Amino acid sequence: MKLDFIHDIQSAYRKVVDSMSKPGFITNLKDEADKVDLEAGCFSSTLVLAMMLLDTEVTFKVISNREEEITRWMNQLTYSKTDEVEKADFVFVLQDVSQSMFEQTFKQAKIGSLLDPHESATVIIETDEIRNGNQYVLTGPGIEGENYAKISIKGNWVEIREQKNAEYPMGVDLIFVDKSHNLLCLPRTTQISIEGGSLDGVCGS
Repeated sequence: MKLDFIHDIQSAYRKVVDSMSKPGFITNLKDEADKVDLEAGCFSSTLVLAMMLLDTEVTFKVISNREEEITRWMNQLTYSKTDEVEKADFVFVLQDVSQSMFEQTFKQAKIGSLLDPHESATVIIETDEIRNGNQYVLTGPGIEGENYAKISIKGNWVEIREQKNAEYPMGVDLIFVDKSHNLLCLPRTTQISIEGGSLDGVCGS
């Protein structure tokens, strides 16, 4: 593999931290993803994130029609072990899953506890497109005033996220990545509202 497991993974890490600290700020992993020269059944940028996030101290779960194949790749590359959705530290929801499966998985992801809020899940979600747009209005720490984002993903995920993150500091953090390797992070502290004010039937275009 052409990917440098030190230099390139550190570069990806800095981009994720930058996006997580400034919710709504879109970064791009194309430089790193282009160096992944294997077909693992997921976006190459998703594989970069797996190599950045996973190690022997954490667990993960892949939600995909190709779960067995992709899980095997991630395990071989990171030595991390898989676990059930309810227990996994990192949950990878890939583009080929149905809306209902995505929502079910999101509901099951762990939120930590009041004593150990860090024992929560980070959910990595593949989607067609991430771009600047006024579909979602973002406010909260790291944002001056408001930020805006458009994410092509269907379902009532915003409402589910609101329920999951209702008892701060418990909650889940989200990382979205698209086909062009754009990346956007939504930490649990970010508040999301829908342009027009409705949480029902939300979908991307």
